[in-house]
Amino acid sequence: MINFDAIEQTEVTRTPFQFFSTPGVLSAVDLEAVRADFPVMAKPGLFPLSELSYGPIFARLIEDIRSPELEDIMSEKFGVDLAGKPVMITVRGHCRKRDGQVHTDTETKVVTCLLYLNDIWGGAGGRLRLLRKPMDLDKPLAEIPPDGGMLVAFRRADNSWHGHEPYEGERRYVMFNWMTSHAAMEHELARHRMSARFKTLNPFS
Repeated sequence: MINFDAIEQTEVTRTPFQFFSTPGVLSAVDLEAVRADFPVMAKPGLFPLSELSYGPIFARLIEDIRSPELEDIMSEKFGVDLAGKPVMITVRGHCRKRDGQVHTDTETKVVTCLLYLNDIWGGAGGRLRLLRKPMDLDKPLAEIPPDGGMLVAFRRADNSWHGHEPYEGERRYVMFNWMTSHAAMEHELARHRMSARFKTLNPFS
């Protein structure tokens, strides 16, 4: 389902940190099918797969994300051995105005990828910005619209600053991270599971 060749052919920006973006990694037909099979998510925030219900087309996408082929591609592109490192997968369906604050990701994340599953993005807010400095949201290295089928990937570093302008509404993506260890992954997933269950129990959260 994922166009691995397109990802392989994308050039990586190396400074001030390593990143790339590849549009169209899902065909129009596959994107439509995945969107139709996207988990029902009434709340904002990141949800682990264990807290979601989804159908076979979305499950096929997850299989591609977990594939050895994608692991090998990312290892080569970022010059890091990802073999044996667990992949943490979370899903977002909605964005709050306070989401998107500038950050670098935790040190337990080795490589971060975002695969967007929206329509063509028309608004100004919600566009991912990769930054030189934490206060440079208005002067990004790159601004990437979260169009359906767009993949963004970067190697986590102390200066891998990123965020976006405020946006409220539907904003769909799958985020997957190669983690430093299974213990680190389980710690992160436990936090996300607790948050997801709180949102389910609290309709006003």
